Amino acid sequence: MTLNQLFKTAPVTTVLLISFIGLFVIQLLTGVDANNPTTESLLHWGANALPYTMSEEPWRLVSSGFLHIGLMHLLFNGFAMYFFGQVAEPMFGSAKFLALFILSVVGGNLLNSYVTWQTILDGGQPGLSAGASGGIMGIGAALLIAALFKISVNGMVLNLKSLVLIMGINLVYGFAVPGIDNAGHIGGALTGLLIELGFAVSYRKRMDQSVALQHYQTQPAYYSVDPSYSSGAAGYPYHEHSDDINDATVSTNDTTAAQSQNLQSQTLWRLLPWLVILLITLSFVWWWQDIHNHIIQVLNSVQ
Repeated sequence: MTLNQLFKTAPVTTVLLISFIGLFVIQLLTGVDANNPTTESLLHWGANALPYTMSEEPWRLVSSGFLHIGLMHLLFNGFAMYFFGQVAEPMFGSAKFLALFILSVVGGNLLNSYVTWQTILDGGQPGLSAGASGGIMGIGAALLIAALFKISVNGMVLNLKSLVLIMGINLVYGFAVPGIDNAGHIGGALTGLLIELGFAVSYRKRMDQSVALQHYQTQPAYYSVDPSYSSGAAGYPYHEHSDDINDATVSTNDTTAAQSQNLQSQTLWRLLPWLVILLITLSFVWWWQDIHNHIIQVLNSVQ
């Protein structure tokens, strides 16, 4: 697939890939090592680090999702984004897909920060994290739920077994190889799963309502002819009973009312994914504030 074709199919995916690569190139031009960037350079370019993220720089929860630690990290995440994005974005819509990615990145970084803080309380040392992995795992988890609910893309249903295998390999790899941000992967995947549940329930309800309305509309309206009228010697034409005309009118009114109710109901169900996104966003704000306050309390008690 060419860049132009990818942009037409999945514009947000294309922009995200360009932003990953563009940021990496800018780093190289400013002297950052392509394979072993220093801690200082990663912090400068927006990596997630608890002392910064949980104090006055919460924007790192998002910025770190565009920053990669070396060329191989960029290539791996870039390929995964390309693979998942061209399927997920047409399915969910560009706006929802972007929200899914950003919130999955934030969810992964928040879980990473929480785990890091617990490690510090147990005597460990803080680290830093970067990369789009949390967002990509969120997209992968969302596709899993879509496959489970048999949501189609251009008439094709996703292969559930293949998605389970891919997600499983990523999780196992994260635990088997040191230095992988497992908390970021798990937090991103859980966030994507929750968001997609809202998408899937909305999709299923709207499809069920559409099928019900189509069935209602295809029911025939019957008219009967009064045998007391004929086109015999008197030359009278056939006439429908007035009761039958009333029945037809009522049937038409019922269909119109059903269409109106169905439209209203579908509109409400369409809002469900955005409501889920809003609730998750608010819960993340609360979570950040909770970790922040806990850190301040511990620091004040130490002083």
